[in-house]
Amino acid sequence: MLERRISSRVMVGPVAIGGGAPVVVQSMTNTDTADAAATARQAAELARAGSELVRITVNSPEAAAQVAPIRERLDATGCNVPLVGDFHFNGHTLLAQFPDCARALAKYRINPGNVGRGAKRDEQFATMIEAAVRYGKPVRIGVNWGSLDAELLARLMDENARRREPLQSGEVMREAVIRSALESARAAEELGLPAERIVISCKMSQVQDLIAVYRELARRCAYALHLGLTEAGMGSKGIVASSAALAVLLQEGIGDTIRVSLTPDPGGERTREVVVAQEILQTMGIRSFAPMVAACPGCGRTTSTTFQELAARIQGFLREQMPQWRARYLGVEDMRVAVMGCVVNGPGESKHADIGISLPGTNEVPVAPVYVDGAKTVTLKGERIAEEFQAIVEEYVRRNYAPGATRERARNIPIKAA
Repeated sequence: MLERRISSRVMVGPVAIGGGAPVVVQSMTNTDTADAAATARQAAELARAGSELVRITVNSPEAAAQVAPIRERLDATGCNVPLVGDFHFNGHTLLAQFPDCARALAKYRINPGNVGRGAKRDEQFATMIEAAVRYGKPVRIGVNWGSLDAELLARLMDENARRREPLQSGEVMREAVIRSALESARAAEELGLPAERIVISCKMSQVQDLIAVYRELARRCAYALHLGLTEAGMGSKGIVASSAALAVLLQEGIGDTIRVSLTPDPGGERTREVVVAQEILQTMGIRSFAPMVAACPGCGRTTSTTFQELAARIQGFLREQMPQWRARYLGVEDMRVAVMGCVVNGPGESKHADIGISLPGTNEVPVAPVYVDGAKTVTLKGERIAEEFQAIVEEYVRRNYAPGATRERARNIPIKAA
């Protein structure tokens, strides 16, 4: 296990952030919060996918009025995922005018760059912090370089211009982001919000900027840190950029909670960003969420799509089963599954997995040996290989992860296809 930076522990409802707790995955709805039914439905979908916190936009009186009903809808279905209110520009007014909203939220997100200008800034920031103190809520002070406090940045630019050896403008920008977060957090403490109720984030859209900023934050404070590359983008670009940035920081022990901010494909699932966040943590060995499928990339020996379809089907099957399996089978999320496409590395990779299948390769009769705990147990043939392998996986889970089962006792027990 990687050595983690130990920060203050913040409780968001039943979820612990920091203080050595597991890294928390979170996401955000993109529905109109004034539509309580749609927002509750999407929040529940994100929670089922594995989002341990769900942030919702609170940007208008109509949205604020629906926060408590959204909480009630979720509770009525047994979904207890904590809701985080995302406030910009008018949060001070909404929290004061809608106490039910203030109470129903588990945490507030405040952007110091969007709480007001001049003298109003301090007053409006104080109003929001005082609401958090009154209702016992933690706060994420979330700086975003795209909405940075213009007055602070101008002041630092002026100071830099007077230096004998001025810094590059990018360095000044990063320092402004860091200072905005830290100064706002300390101001919140002076207003009575304990450090144990403060999470900070400094969102950047470039990988190297994000890494530099969070390394410095980790050096200069003990607050819990929320990681995320803002405006990461769509598809593979967003996934690669987020993975590159978060992996470096997580490898260094920095980060207590993460979000992967993906732009969904048109008509795409919002839950994809939750799966990506989980897979970043799982592939790094930091947390386990669902059994992962090892599969070869394919080559000239695997011109058939059979193994690709089987790998996709098995990965989907495992994720679909996890809500039920997680409640019934302790440790099943650590199970290793292999779906391989030819005889070169297939048998060896399958033997290394807990359970694996190795297809023969190009244009060959579909005959696939199955390996369980390193031993060949059965050879599947014909058109129902996928269904039969799924049945073998289900039986393996029951034998190995049911209450009272031990992996040692269950190893190398022959399992027959259904």
